[in-house]
Parts: sequence; C-alpha cells; structure tokens
Amino acid sequence: MRHVIALDVGGTGMKAALIGPAGELLHQDRRATGRERGPDAVVEAILGFAADLRARGEERFGEPAAAAGLAVPGIVDEDRGIAVYAANLGWRDVPLRDLLADRLGGVPVALGHDVRTGGLAEGRTGAGKGTDRFLFVALGTGIAGAIGLDGRVESGAHGFAGEIGHVVVRPGGIPCPCGQHGCLERYASAAAVSEAWAAASGDPEADAADCAKAVVSGDPNAVRVWQEAVDALADGLVTALTLLDPRTLIIGGGLAEAGETLFTPLREAVRRRVTFQKLPSVVPAALGDTAGCLGAGLLASDLLDNTDHSTDHSEVTA
Repeated sequence: MRHVIALDVGGTGMKAALIGPAGELLHQDRRATGRERGPDAVVEAILGFAADLRARGEERFGEPAAAAGLAVPGIVDEDRGIAVYAANLGWRDVPLRDLLADRLGGVPVALGHDVRTGGLAEGRTGAGKGTDRFLFVALGTGIAGAIGLDGRVESGAHGFAGEIGHVVVRPGGIPCPCGQHGCLERYASAAAVSEAWAAASGDPEADAADCAKAVVSGDPNAVRVWQEAVDALADGLVTALTLLDPRTLIIGGGLAEAGETLFTPLREAVRRRVTFQKLPSVVPAALGDTAGCLGAGLLASDLLDNTDHSTDHSEVTA
C-alpha cells in the first residue's frame, strides 16, 4: 500500500504518523526530541524516528514510504529545505530536507513551518474545509499564522508570511524579543495571558487556563486581563483581515481551548472594529494537536500528487 511518513517536531516532543493514499492514519507514534542533549541530538532523533517509521511501513505494507513530510518550528526556508533558525532547538541553517531524504533512501521530502503546516491541515481537512481563503492563527507560547489560498498555504518570498504575532498593536508597548515594542504576541498569546494573570492574581503559578476559569466565575481582575488580551487580538486580526480579506478566521492553540470564553467576546470585538471590511467567520480549529502531523502528511502526499487543491476537499481522518 502506498503511504507517506509525517513528522511534526515541537520543542520537547515529536508526533509522527504513517498516512495512506486516502489520508487515513495507518500508524501513530510520539517521542521526545531529546533537546537536552543538544541540537545535533535533536536532528539525529528526527532521522532515527523517520527511519524506524520507514521500517515499520515496509514491514506492514510491503513497501517503504513513498515520501515524507516534516514540520518544524522557527524560521524555515521551505524552498531550500533548510531550518534557518529555531531558538528552542538550537538550530541554525540545518539542511533537514536533504538529511532526511538521505536517511530514507532518496525519497522526496517536504519541509514546512509547523504553524503553516498545521494551517494547511485545518484549511484543507479541518475547520476551513471547503473555504477558498482562510487565516489560521495559533495562540500558544507565541502567536503565528498561516494564510490559506485555494487549498494551499502561502509561505512568502522569504518564509515569513503569516507572522501575525509581530504585528504591532500597542505602539511603544512591551518590548518583544523580535526587537519591536507592542507586538500582538506580547498581549494575546497564552504566555502573555499567563504572565498577566499571574501578576494580577498574585499567584506565580497561575496560567491562562486558570484565568479563563476565573473569568467564568466572574472574577473582575480576570475579566479585565482577559478582555485586554481579546481587544489586542481583535486589533491584530482586523489588521490582518483588512490586508487579506479571508472568508474564515480559524483560531487554534492553547488559548483557544477556552472555547466560548474566548470566542464569544472575540467575535464581538472583531465585529465592533470592522467598517468597510467583510466580517469573516471566526471559528475554533478542529484538529487539535494532530494538525501539524496531518499537515506534514499532506505536504508529503502533495509531492506525489499533482491535484489542483483549489477544488480538493478530501478527508483526513483524525
């Protein structure tokens, strides 16, 4: 049976799958990255994991994987197949595509940015299925996005497309590691809400999930912290929809797990801010933490398939 390898690499763990020709999950596995042993060890862990997946596929299905897709964090040059920079993994200019292709016997390999890859899966088979234009935004430790166009995701001329977390929403505000002040992710990421709520509550261990629970219980400090984050997020999203005019805004990541505690005020905040713009649907992501792995599988399958995905609404089973 023809199948592909899909790998999604995070800061501490890796998710992997073997995916069949109709997008079905044939096998799933997870491993640690081993980043405590250094950046070279992480690369070797990825290559070894992929080799084990290749062997499993050959044993179970009578042939090795036909292609592989790899999603990684940081700055990614998808055209050249290089992980340019990933602070949490210690990478600089790692030629992951070539290294993985060599380890897998020369099969074609696609390398993608983790959020854009997750956005690809959400747009093609998840919350944005059937939508020609979407913006996927992941609210995690930082904030990143994926611009969906006719079943594909735009990476930009230099691999930076979709970095909505570094849109300045509060000029002169909180310093950001990127060098700017007032970036969206300093106000509306899960990490930013955790930091603000820990300060407001006096509990250094409190996080964004705790803040959301306190909002539901009516705590006025929590409501204030939460609304400030929602307002900043709405400012950033309206800037993005003014430029991109998406039909659907898909919101994922840890902060989106708050459900309607986030989505009800966010939809209202976006609605209040639009003037001439068309109001998009604002919906939660559907694939959870499997999106990156499923997207990596789509990247791999696309290497073998010349289908025009502007009309491709094929299903991937999560």
